[in-house]
Amino acid sequence: MHKQNIKLVQLTIYSCILLLLASCGKQQTLRRVFKKETPYQQYLSSLKSAKLDHTELGRSWIEAGQDALQDSLTVTLPFKETGYIAAEEPKAASYRFKAERGQKVVVNLETRSRNEGKVFMDMFEVLATQGKEPKLVAYTDTASNTIEYEIDDELMHLLRIQPELLQSVQYTITIKSQPVLAFPVLGKSSRNIASIWGDPRDAGARRHEGIDIFATRGTPAIASVAGYVSRVQETPRGGKVVWLSDTKHHQSLYYAHLDKQLVQAGQHVNIGDTLGLIGNTGNAITTNPHLHFGIYRYGQGATNPYPYVHEPSQTPSTIKSDLSTLGGWVRISPKLANVRLMPTTKSNVYMSLPQHTPLQVLGGTSNWYRVQLPNKVEAYVSASVVENISQPVRYESLAKQTDLLDEAHPLAAAKDSLSAGTSVAVLASFNDYRLVRNNDGETGWIYTGQQASLSAGR
Repeated sequence: MHKQNIKLVQLTIYSCILLLLASCGKQQTLRRVFKKETPYQQYLSSLKSAKLDHTELGRSWIEAGQDALQDSLTVTLPFKETGYIAAEEPKAASYRFKAERGQKVVVNLETRSRNEGKVFMDMFEVLATQGKEPKLVAYTDTASNTIEYEIDDELMHLLRIQPELLQSVQYTITIKSQPVLAFPVLGKSSRNIASIWGDPRDAGARRHEGIDIFATRGTPAIASVAGYVSRVQETPRGGKVVWLSDTKHHQSLYYAHLDKQLVQAGQHVNIGDTLGLIGNTGNAITTNPHLHFGIYRYGQGATNPYPYVHEPSQTPSTIKSDLSTLGGWVRISPKLANVRLMPTTKSNVYMSLPQHTPLQVLGGTSNWYRVQLPNKVEAYVSASVVENISQPVRYESLAKQTDLLDEAHPLAAAKDSLSAGTSVAVLASFNDYRLVRNNDGETGWIYTGQQASLSAGR
């Protein structure tokens, strides 16, 4: 069939699919009144109602979403990446990251697309128990473009991004973390913390259950959250103390070694209200004035306050990699190059790739590319070790008739049949396959094992 006719048939099929989805969405309205679904689940239900889960395209979309939940690529916050997902190849991007209890994760998504299709964002807890499915904890679509989620358990989290079927989209994702509480000493920050959670006390007999924030005597100790004062007392260890009940987060905040207490039990306070003045009462009498700040979770005891009040860097690395390659192919330029599961040289080497290995660029962050090998394995590679594939490595002449394949796989479909003697430009090599360009400018893969042979050309 002529290539233009094939393209026309594809577009017709795509139009029919979109019409099916639109009509199916209307039929699903009543059912969703009684069963709350996320935007992603609603769209998945529409696919299944239209029987598109029985088509290759529909199955590919569903599998892409499931595969993304198993992805092992990991990033550190703050993080920013620009990526591309093509309409003709259903795909989902995912990002694993570590967050601590006491932090709020803020995700912002910006998209560029010719159409106004949805892009789904779903956040999951990656459970430590092997074999357990990730737990959905937050979600949205491009109607809002933002997720804010307070971390309650110290687990790995995963963010999945997936556009609707037949939707090409370039996106920029930014993931940051913020403390859920305000800093408890007026005019100070985590730079003024001199003793942290777990430091030894009483010659190692116990551990420090809080953080010490040093300031001049009389500096206001302020409410880190809106709540009510549950206790105002004086103890041998803490001296003059104030307990603030934080019902929103199911915990109590402990302010110790105060010089003066300026609130009463039962009093309601707002963020920033003064609870007392910094001093060194109790067992801190021999130290400089400071606030001992602790957090005690209801029914669980003390927890590390540092993530609750530390304001981390909110400026992710500038994207320096060349984004003109998004969606296209590059190749390894040196004789050997390392790829990793994190975009940093501090992470372990995942594998080493030989010169001229082809990589499809899925995204760019800082001076790294997120790439996919021809076997669908994803990793990060430094932008400094790849080059454009527009210039051939060499030219070769086919010794026998050979199929031009659409991917480097034994079951790949043939895009064309190249006759013996055809000269091809070799762009890259992967295992027993080579990425080539024929005289018509069409790019594809040829198998270089027993089914085809090559002879050196110009």
